[in-house]
Amino acid sequence: MSTRRMFLLLAALYFAQGLPYGFFTQALPVLMREQGHSLTAISSVSLLFIPWAVKFLWAPWVDHRGSRRDWLLPLQVAGVLLALGLTALPLDGSFAALFIALFLFNCVAATQDIATDGLAVRLLTAPQRGLGNGIQVGGYRIGMILGGGLLLWLYAIAGWATMLLTMAGLLALTVIPVLFIREPLPLTAIPADTTRRDLLLGWWTRLRRPGLAGFIGLIAAYKFGDTMASAHIGPMMVDLGLTKTDIALIKGTVGSLMALAGAALGGVLAWRLPRRTTLYLFGLLQAVSITPYLLAALGVAPLAMLWTGSLLESFFGAMATVALFTLMMDAADPEHGGTDYTLLACIIVLVMGSAVFAGGLVGDHLGYVALLALGMAVSVIGCLWLVWALDRGSPLTRLNQAWAMPKTLTP
Repeated sequence: MSTRRMFLLLAALYFAQGLPYGFFTQALPVLMREQGHSLTAISSVSLLFIPWAVKFLWAPWVDHRGSRRDWLLPLQVAGVLLALGLTALPLDGSFAALFIALFLFNCVAATQDIATDGLAVRLLTAPQRGLGNGIQVGGYRIGMILGGGLLLWLYAIAGWATMLLTMAGLLALTVIPVLFIREPLPLTAIPADTTRRDLLLGWWTRLRRPGLAGFIGLIAAYKFGDTMASAHIGPMMVDLGLTKTDIALIKGTVGSLMALAGAALGGVLAWRLPRRTTLYLFGLLQAVSITPYLLAALGVAPLAMLWTGSLLESFFGAMATVALFTLMMDAADPEHGGTDYTLLACIIVLVMGSAVFAGGLVGDHLGYVALLALGMAVSVIGCLWLVWALDRGSPLTRLNQAWAMPKTLTP
């Protein structure tokens, strides 16, 4: 498979994940509220994302039963069929039936993500991973923007059925690159005596690899501080007197576009620069980008600082995410790519949830100034700790090899 075709395939697959995610998290709550559903009912939408938190449980099965194409093709088609099926479940109809359909949608998307990540680990060489992860973040972000923006706009002008038919059409386009997948043969065969129990507990075996627990601590520290601070910017904007329209424009529209631009630039730089440089530079820029928010909390030109903070944090945060995802892919074994990467991604989700909770506690008891200052400090410390630890070496051989590469100019 040519490099261009490979990147197009990955962009399509990650776009196919971001489109329904954007719809479920941004458009669906608005539509449900318009139909008169309570805030409690709307908040229960978060239960639909359980498959994304526990997908590591069946990741070994996806890794070692059939080829990635055998999984991706039916899963992509299933996404199209589910979108078409949702047209028969209007929002003013059966609420329970709608939630069941959306839960199934997330099961399909989460499983597709396992196969996609495994394929990316197999196909991307070490020099290609930076650009590949830029495409991962960018493709997903474009899907989110269209899912939460375009589909909501279509609903407003053409209704529920037209919106879902459009989603189905967009997802159908992402099936085409899957038809031409050419996956390398596995380096090692799965032992014939491998049982279902071995596969179901394969994630636990991978988690116990020497050096993985320490690596998890490093990537958690890298992301914790920024998440702790940035997750509470929306409530701070409300407390500072901004309207819903202002917040939607600053964080939703402009912030999303800046994140997309940051993912693109981050991918290019992660392709051209050594791992150490990108993790160190992007991590510190991510931490410093919290400064305008801190100034706003201190009362220094709040509106201007909120705009500046949203632009910078969205941009540099996306760059840091690309660098971090690239490092996570470095740590994944090609023969267990879906399992390894999925396990790390699920742990990151749990860490970010913990960071959000910790930030809420700090903000409630000490205020926004203390929260933002602490978040920035933890972010800097996490970045420096990760670079220092990986400079000293890791038991994860593939991670050491990628870290030692002087540059990655050749795709």
